[in-house]
This record gives sequence, C-alpha cells and structure tokens, in this order.
Amino acid sequence: MGQTLAEKILSAKSDTKAKAGHIVVARVDLVFVQDSTGPLTVRQFKETGLSVHNPAKTILFIDHSAPSPAKELSNDHMFLRKFAAETGVNLSEIGEGVCHQIVAESWANPGDIIVGADSHTVTGGALGAFATGMGSTDIAVAMALGKTWLRVPETIRVVVSGHWPKGVYSKDLILYLIGKVGADGATYKSLEFGGEAINTMPMPERLTIANMVVEAGAKVGLFPSDGVTQSFLREQGRGERYIPLQPDAGAIYEQNIKIDLARLQPTIAKPHTVDNVALAGELKGVRIDQVFIGTCTNGRLEDIAVAAGILKGRKRSRHTRLVVAPASKKIYLEALAKGYIATLVEAGAAIVPPGCAACLGVHMGVLGDGEACLSTANRNFKGRMGNPESFIYLASPATAAATAIRGEITDPREFV
Repeated sequence: MGQTLAEKILSAKSDTKAKAGHIVVARVDLVFVQDSTGPLTVRQFKETGLSVHNPAKTILFIDHSAPSPAKELSNDHMFLRKFAAETGVNLSEIGEGVCHQIVAESWANPGDIIVGADSHTVTGGALGAFATGMGSTDIAVAMALGKTWLRVPETIRVVVSGHWPKGVYSKDLILYLIGKVGADGATYKSLEFGGEAINTMPMPERLTIANMVVEAGAKVGLFPSDGVTQSFLREQGRGERYIPLQPDAGAIYEQNIKIDLARLQPTIAKPHTVDNVALAGELKGVRIDQVFIGTCTNGRLEDIAVAAGILKGRKRSRHTRLVVAPASKKIYLEALAKGYIATLVEAGAAIVPPGCAACLGVHMGVLGDGEACLSTANRNFKGRMGNPESFIYLASPATAAATAIRGEITDPREFV
C-alpha cells in the first residue's frame, strides 16, 4: 500500500511503517521557540532536570517583540539570552527576522521533523519537512529528548492546475482554499499539495501556502521535494541536504480537492475569521486606515518586489498609513540593494526592522478603536493587532499595495 508524504516522513523518523491513525515516537531534527512562547518553554524544560539533547539544532528566536517595547518583554529577552549562553543553543537576535523565514532560509530540509512553539511552524512544509507547532511542554520534552510522539495525520490531497491569472498570487490561492474547507475543515490533517501548478511553483509561493494551512486547522502542510526544492537549497548553501520526496501513486487520501488557478481572483479574508472570504472587487470602497506588508506569510523579497512594482511612482493615500516589515535581515539587505525599499519609502511607507512587527499587536502598528487594517499576515481574529475594537482584512501584497494607494480596498488588477 502506498504512502502519503506525511506517512513517509514519519515512517523514516520512527523506524516503523507509519499509517494514518497510528501513534509514533519520532526523532526530531530541529526544535525552536520564539520570545512569546520561549520563556514558558524554557521554564518547563528546566523542570525536567535534563540537558538539551542537541544544542546545535535548538534555536531561540527573539522576533515577535523585537526590539522590545516594554520592560517585562525586555526581561523575557534577557532570560532567553542567558539560557542560550548557559546551554550553547542557537540565539537569533532582534533584527535577524521572523523565526519561520529564518528556518526556511537556514535550517529546514526535506524529510526533517521540525517542531516549534509557534503554530506557524508549518511553514517548513514547503520544503518537504514535517514541520508543526506544539505547546510549550511538548517542545520542552523534544528539547530534552530529541524526539516526540505524534499521531500520524490523515491526508487531504490538494491538486492545483493551470496558470496564475494577472494580479493573482499564492495568498489568493490559500485564502480561497481556507474559505472552501473552513477554519476547522482540516483539523489535525495533513494538507498535501500536488499537481502541475505545484510542480513549477517557486519556493516563496510554496512558503506562503504552507504557512497558512494551520488556519484551516491542519497539523502540517506538505509539498513534494523536487527540482524547485533542490534549487532553493543550493541558493541557501545547503544543496547537499536535498533528497527527492514524493507521495506514492497508491497513497490513500481522505479527500481530494482540485483547484484551477485560472478560475481564481484576488481574494480577501474579512474580519474576524480567516475563512470569511470575499473577492477584492466585492469589497471595493471599504476604507482602510493602515496597510501592513510583511510577516512570515508575505514578507519575502518577492512580496516586497510586487508591492514596490505597484507603488513605484505613486503615493499612498494621505488617509492610510503604510507599514512594511521585511521577514529577515537577508531579505531587507536584498530589497535595499534592488531599490525596493527606496521605492516604498518614496511612496510613503514606514519601514520597520525585520521581525513580526504589527502582526502580533504588541507594537509597530497597533490599531486604534474602529480602525481597519489590510494586512498580508495570516490571522485576522478580533484583537489580533492589539485592539479588539479594530478590524483586520487579509490579502496579498499586490492587493495591499493597491489598497494603500486608494485608501480603500482595491482590486490590484487595476494597477498590475
């Protein structure tokens, strides 16, 4: 009987014939926390009385509230820095970027098992890694033992065909999919992506899609490891870590979903749930007070390039703030070198340090009462950006840039 990608990876890491529904104890290749979840995880870890199993493959990221906006958070950062110094684990400091982007740039490999104390750890699935978020106690145990237990998830196969229409991007695809299956339609499932459109889809687009599978409840979102993966790993200086990884022809899927890219249009998630989707054109005229471009979902170089291309020679609406946060220092430097940052600043954007920035609602863009933000992030829950009296819309960088120009939700095809 053939295996899905999830079953293959978990079989290899548990030395069993893993099958959906089985419980396996699997070896972990990478463990990480960030500064929101990290302090609790470290305290839980210290209670075990054990040593870090593999300091070289354990990372503490200071990215969510970086630089710190409050003394309490500064103290948490001090706590993490001290633990890193004591144990020799890796520390990613302020300004380095968002954990999920750095994991993709420097750490994730096909066939790995990656666990992080953050739900968007699933981003690593774009590289063919079984990457998933866990609670602080489970992460503390993985940190100490180098292994974890997992229930092997059932798999929903998503087959994508066709070519991208003008003004449509991977963010539109994943918002469409979440709207189709619902916010809990894939709870503890593996969303496995395949099809002719996936075979040629660049890594940045794959990362955006994998990042958001958890918004449909998925345990993991997996892409095949193929030529695209191999090229990306070579570019990051670890081409030797490439292994091909494809599902078997006879794999058993709980459900098959087919999506034709040609039928997609610029899509938006309306407040206050990610599956509350509508077409950008249907929301024309909705006033937006702030546009936020960045995060682990859409803060990559390609995203910044799309936004800069639309904003070049134009200005943001004087009624609408525009905040841009590159996802990593590497991306920031590349965007500077290519002139994208200058274009955005000339258009009226405020550029903030690489990191989560406004997404978490701690600083760098907290909304006021009644304000609306159109964001390229992955969540629009009530209070997500720091104020339960505000409203968050989710969209692609193209839709965000077009909206910043008009000061109201705008279909990007008017500018592309």
